[in-house]
Amino acid sequence: MKLYHLLLAMLITAIWGINFSVIKLGLSSVEPFTLAGIRFMLCALPALFFIKKPDVPWRYLISYGLVFGIGLWGLVNLGIRTGLSAGIASLLLQFSAFFTLLLGCLVFKESLSRYQLAGFIMACGGLLSIVFITDGSVTFSGMLLVLAGAIAWSIANIINKKMGTKQVFAFLVWSSAFAPVPLFLLGWLVNGTRGYLSLVSHMDARAMLSVLFQVYPNTLFGYWVWNSLLKQYPVSTVAPLSLLVPVFGMLGSMAIFGETITPVKILALLLIISGLVVGLYGQRLTRFLAASRAG
Repeated sequence: MKLYHLLLAMLITAIWGINFSVIKLGLSSVEPFTLAGIRFMLCALPALFFIKKPDVPWRYLISYGLVFGIGLWGLVNLGIRTGLSAGIASLLLQFSAFFTLLLGCLVFKESLSRYQLAGFIMACGGLLSIVFITDGSVTFSGMLLVLAGAIAWSIANIINKKMGTKQVFAFLVWSSAFAPVPLFLLGWLVNGTRGYLSLVSHMDARAMLSVLFQVYPNTLFGYWVWNSLLKQYPVSTVAPLSLLVPVFGMLGSMAIFGETITPVKILALLLIISGLVVGLYGQRLTRFLAASRAG
């Protein structure tokens, strides 16, 4: 990978990691479902009027928009609102990689390798260690909500794989149009009109910057660049860089909210990232080492 593209990919992982802290900033004055609804409304509008519908069936656009918007970010927002730290949320969401592998077994009849099983066990050790964090940055309900969001992300990945479109940006814009209305309805069901009345009085500059960051650098720019890199380079070259997301997530939470990085959190980070490396790239690394020794 060219140095310029490598630095660009690292910038995207930094944006994605810091985004969890940016979400937490926005949640200080905007309700979780409402914040997600505004985010996806701005992802779709006004771009929807200038970008042609991608060549995929409507069922993929609708299902992806609902799962990605409500199932993933609606639940993640809600999890962070319960008190879960931005750093821990960014780490837990990485379990979507394992959930995607498990769903792949069910949908595409793929089999799990011993490396994937070993990696999943290692990552579960990291998950278990998070339970023992007692500094107030972890809530059990928040953990469950973000893990549910990780499952939703894996379902979105399966939908993405089944549709197989190359019109990534158009698909992102058009699918985003189906998330806002259900999210706003959920916000109304949970908080009634109170949430929207408070939105008018509490929508300050910090909340606005949070929304704009989530829409443009994080979603539209981030996913566009990332998928463009995936077109130019093998997945095995680009995808491993996403392991930096929880690292930047932790650093962002530490810088913005003063989150303390305890030994238990470092252990959880190392176990989950190591599990991802073993599960996703263990077989490839073993072959590389074997070829190096033979050579």
